[in-house]
Amino acid sequence: MARTILITGGARSGKSVHAEKLALEFPAPLCYLATAQALDDEMQQRVRLHRERRGEQWHTLEEPLDLLRALKDSDGRYGVILVDCITLWLSNLLFAYENREGDPEELILSDVRQFADGLRELESPLILVSNEVGMGIVPDNRLARLYRDIAGRANQLLAAAADEVHVVISGIPLRLK
Repeated sequence: MARTILITGGARSGKSVHAEKLALEFPAPLCYLATAQALDDEMQQRVRLHRERRGEQWHTLEEPLDLLRALKDSDGRYGVILVDCITLWLSNLLFAYENREGDPEELILSDVRQFADGLRELESPLILVSNEVGMGIVPDNRLARLYRDIAGRANQLLAAAADEVHVVISGIPLRLK
């Protein structure tokens, strides 16, 4: 079983930079598995800036929905795989399941459980980045509250499955587990 590290924290807390620094401690080649979908100009700019910051030493894969398959397809080919980020994956799943029959929270958490269980089968070390979205005010609408709840529960499942858990606050990483 590969080593799994979960890094969480608020927006713009320094999670991704910390994850990238940890990844550089592993042997090359390095893989960055992106879950973002650059659907507008602003997001395309964010993606471009992330790629520039990482540099040429990273191989980038993009997978917005089927993370476990993407990890299995890449397993053993990289010294480390960094997944950035889990909360965008959850958002992608929420919109993908929007019109499906069944409770979207249960459908997504089922996917997260399968993902967490699948981590045990991987050989490549893995770094997961996820936002901590539930530390602010209670959202004023049902969809935002549902997303907050899903993200909180997903982070708990992934933290339980991870070998290490770090939280980043104001650019300062703290190891929790």
